[in-house]
Amino acid sequence: MYAVIKTGGKQYRVSAGQKLKVEQIPAEVGAEVTLDQVLMVGEGENVKIGAPLVVGAAVKATVVSHGRHDKIKIFKMRRRKHYQKHQGHRQNYTELRIDAIAA
Repeated sequence: MYAVIKTGGKQYRVSAGQKLKVEQIPAEVGAEVTLDQVLMVGEGENVKIGAPLVVGAAVKATVVSHGRHDKIKIFKMRRRKHYQKHQGHRQNYTELRIDAIAA
């Protein structure tokens, strides 16, 4: 069984037992989180598509850890204008373990 969930402005296809890095969620490590924005639930040939959400569907997940992604480098330059700007960014994330999908 799998589901398509929406969290942090992004959509993810998840199944039970999967680990997933999503945008930071304010929850303690080890806490159980319920993701109720389920866009689609599928199992084999049976697929339920929400309009926009599937009614009564939820995904239970456990917070495994919090962390920061690798640094990305941002470089801006205007040619012939003697302008260069260097910048870096590290995005925070929350790692989840998907426990159950309830349709």
